[in-house]
Amino acid sequence: MSARSRSGGISISKAASVFIVAASDVVRAGLESLVAHDARFTVVGSAADLSELTAQAAEGVTPDVVIYDAERQEPEPFAALRSLIAEADEETRAPAFLVIGADGGGWVGEALRGGLVRAALPHSASGGEIIAAVEAVAAGLVALDVEIFAALLPPPTSIVDDLSIASPANGKLPPDEPMLDALTAREREVLEMLASGLSNKEVAWRMKISEHTVKFHVASIFAKLDVSTRTEAVMRGIRQGLIMM
Repeated sequence: MSARSRSGGISISKAASVFIVAASDVVRAGLESLVAHDARFTVVGSAADLSELTAQAAEGVTPDVVIYDAERQEPEPFAALRSLIAEADEETRAPAFLVIGADGGGWVGEALRGGLVRAALPHSASGGEIIAAVEAVAAGLVALDVEIFAALLPPPTSIVDDLSIASPANGKLPPDEPMLDALTAREREVLEMLASGLSNKEVAWRMKISEHTVKFHVASIFAKLDVSTRTEAVMRGIRQGLIMM
């Protein structure tokens, strides 16, 4: 197993050991090949489920990182994850779990909040994104897909809820107040482009940023305006004075 730094990351002088769990033989082989081609990591085993990993942990042997493909696995593997972490000590540290096939809800969201999982990616994650996540958790960091990160954020307080605290005597709510400071200048620029009907790729090209960064801005806009679609975001942006028509 690789040496770890005091901060919980893995010593850069040694390759991080990776164990792969995937029910599909094809997926498992693909992940093994992907990780094995990176000299910074060493594949130390793979299995169809967590049972083999749990057995190794009982013998005091754990990898640095576990790539866990959630497809066709038990819906809530909390018990197995908790046992691996409970049995860990200073000599045998608990592995950092990277879950593929997560949506930020259900058991994955709870496991992330509880520290049982350190990274979560959707099934659509590219090979480069998977390797980047392995590198991040091996260094003691947390890695989340933008949409999964947005799903984990607490819902923002609705402006209607705020106004209802001091609603007028006739029971009618006043119109939406302008919220010019609700979004950053960058987010307002993205929102204006959404209002023009531009796609994420077109927004990225115009702003000279990556499409991934655009998705992050869009997720942040949705969260701040308490909406779930582009149309809702644009309409609320107009009502609150964030978009000048």
